[in-house]
Amino acid sequence: MKTQRPKSSDDEHRVLQFRPRTSSSPTVHRGSGTVQPLRAAPESLDLSRYEQPRPEPDDFRHRMLANVAALAFTIALTAIGIWLAVSIADLRRTQDCVLMGRRDCVKITTPHI
Repeated sequence: MKTQRPKSSDDEHRVLQFRPRTSSSPTVHRGSGTVQPLRAAPESLDLSRYEQPRPEPDDFRHRMLANVAALAFTIALTAIGIWLAVSIADLRRTQDCVLMGRRDCVKITTPHI
């Protein structure tokens, strides 16, 4: 089977000169319309106009307790997931052993006296 490779010529690979824009707001013509880029003035970057006054201040203690509760829930969920994965792997190992016809598949624990 022949491998097909694209034909490459020197015309395909060109290094283009970087020309910085000289005008302050270049105009882009697309189709029949003209698109002006947005101008970002320093005063338009201020986000204070989006701030809204709050009726009561933030409850830092409540927020930290909620974060601790979320962290504890995440840790518990991760621990349960790891325990479940280990249990399923052990069950699978035992099942594979039994299906191979072996008789000494299950570990028998003896109590230490």
